[in-house]
Amino acid sequence: MTTAEATSGTGDERGPLFSPVERETVQDRVYATLRRALICGLLEPGRILTIRGLADQLATSTMPVREALGRLISEKALEALPNRSVRVPPVTLERIDDLVHVRTLIEGEAIAMAATRMNEADVSRVRTILLEWDRFRNLADQDDFDNEMTLNQRFHFEIYRCSGSAVLLPMIESLWLQSGPCIREAAYAFSAAGEADTAHCHRIIVEALAARDPEAARAALAADISRPFKTLRTRLKAQKADKP
Repeated sequence: MTTAEATSGTGDERGPLFSPVERETVQDRVYATLRRALICGLLEPGRILTIRGLADQLATSTMPVREALGRLISEKALEALPNRSVRVPPVTLERIDDLVHVRTLIEGEAIAMAATRMNEADVSRVRTILLEWDRFRNLADQDDFDNEMTLNQRFHFEIYRCSGSAVLLPMIESLWLQSGPCIREAAYAFSAAGEADTAHCHRIIVEALAARDPEAARAALAADISRPFKTLRTRLKAQKADKP
């Protein structure tokens, strides 16, 4: 067999090793849309999603929605319910403690790596997102959580992409896929508690990155992750205590 035959599969009775690559399917686009909504915290915990309702909103048939939801259920981002509907996992004390712990470990490592690699242009891009956040908080409706969650996700992932790790980023995306709705709920609790300067820790993170100080960046990130969740834990404990 010639080298060309070995490479192309010609002359091999078993046929080609790979199938032709298909274009992006409707299912892929539906999955990407729902995945982004979860990562960005655009879906609140406990929300019920129906196949028909999503198909109508996305202007597609039910089949690609059903398949996309199946993928997200397998990734622990959604829960299947007995009546064929799907639920965004509700917030529990155990769930948020687990997510905070793992996010602090994984994202802490990513930001420490990024702090040693980021140049002035990289830091400038992060500062630009922080400025957008400040303008949003000064001019927009304070209850516009969709925009707030999107800016928060952009801020963090702009940093994590600078870590240089092709392994860490997918892990962080998986974590945010599961924790995005909880982050939204924590933001609600933080706002309801009267915490106005939600970008305080973000400013400290930027300064640590500008100083190329990985441990300061790691510590600032840990505070950023845990601070709103502490407020949410307090609220959940109070609600639990009020139940008979």
